[in-house]
Amino acid sequence: MIVQVGDLQTFKQKALLWAGSFDVACYLDANGFTDAYSKFDTLIAIGKKDEVLANSGNAFSQLEAFRFKHNGWITGFFGYDLKNEVEQLSSNNTDNLHFPDLYFFAPRYLIIIKGNKVEIVAEDADFVLSSINNQVIHSAPSQPSAQIKTRFTKTEYVSTVNKVKEHIARGDIYVTNFCQEFYAEDAKINPLSVFINLNEVSPNPFASFFKLNDKYIICATPERFLAKRGGKLISQPIKGTAKRSDDPEEDELNKLQLRYHTKELQENVMVVDMVRNDLTRSARQGTVVTEELFGIYGFKQVYQMISTITCEIAAGVSPVQAIKNTFPMGSMTGAPKVSAMRLMEQYERSKRGVYSGAIGYFSPDDDFDFNVVIRSILYDAQSRYLSFHAGSAITIDADAEQEYEECLLKAKAILEVLGQSSF
Repeated sequence: MIVQVGDLQTFKQKALLWAGSFDVACYLDANGFTDAYSKFDTLIAIGKKDEVLANSGNAFSQLEAFRFKHNGWITGFFGYDLKNEVEQLSSNNTDNLHFPDLYFFAPRYLIIIKGNKVEIVAEDADFVLSSINNQVIHSAPSQPSAQIKTRFTKTEYVSTVNKVKEHIARGDIYVTNFCQEFYAEDAKINPLSVFINLNEVSPNPFASFFKLNDKYIICATPERFLAKRGGKLISQPIKGTAKRSDDPEEDELNKLQLRYHTKELQENVMVVDMVRNDLTRSARQGTVVTEELFGIYGFKQVYQMISTITCEIAAGVSPVQAIKNTFPMGSMTGAPKVSAMRLMEQYERSKRGVYSGAIGYFSPDDDFDFNVVIRSILYDAQSRYLSFHAGSAITIDADAEQEYEECLLKAKAILEVLGQSSF
């Protein structure tokens, strides 16, 4: 069924409310951003006909089998700790959320929105449409209650960054992404309300809301990890961040400073090299190209430096294998990749879990698109534990205090929707 919708925002909000009444749901929203690789504006997968849940060990092979069984639309997520399956790594840091490392489901109902056209993919599409239209939007959603704490004081963070720089000076690594957790215990939030608010405060092209029983991912990420379009793979890593300003002259100056900032350019070109190397594992020989280097893109909260790397996929490489060959994404790891990941396990104080992972979909034509889970809240409604991470790239030229401020900048929108402006 295809219908035209007049008030698209209201329809999307009602559809999200209805999706949230199911045990499992996935909502992906481009928030009006379009690029050459966009397939739709919004995708909503609701309820499960079948699912695969796995932890690091043989998770990718389980997904391969699940994909063979369900060759239509499936949606799901990859957790960062699948790195332990891809490489000889382990994770012993604290995990207070206990999300699976991999989860995908074949939906009972699927809604695809492009422009004002809404396609409902379901045997009982009339039921879906009436159920959505009957939803009531509450004008005064409940306010979140969450006292945010940090795993690092500023002094501890600065000291740790300087220790990481010593590793760089010794040649152990060249660059790494060092992340810190912000968390709240006994947090009481309405995940749907928080997502809707976050999506208004910080609308980004790969926003997502994922519900898996009592566990929620509330995501406002601007970054694409990996997409497949026909025979082409596309990765668009972000490295380089600058704040936006309400003053037009200052805003333009921030943008220019990002474009020519030595340390930010250094970060970006390093991650481009990593992604090029990762893509060669899946590429037809000689086809890996950097389509755009150091592109500057504006979002509501920040400017980001984004590069685009593509290749033609080699014969015999399955979509799942292509993802495994590049996971985890270079923008969240470092170089050399394995050494950086091993070192961050030593210095970080909590498991990343779904943070630094990816959420997305496989479509019936065997294309896929996955984001990078950053600028995201993870919440367990049963234990009332709430968590979000922020990280930045550490190079030999990194200033530890500036890196700490960058983490706070990246956390700004999340803190705002949780009703907390400082620690």
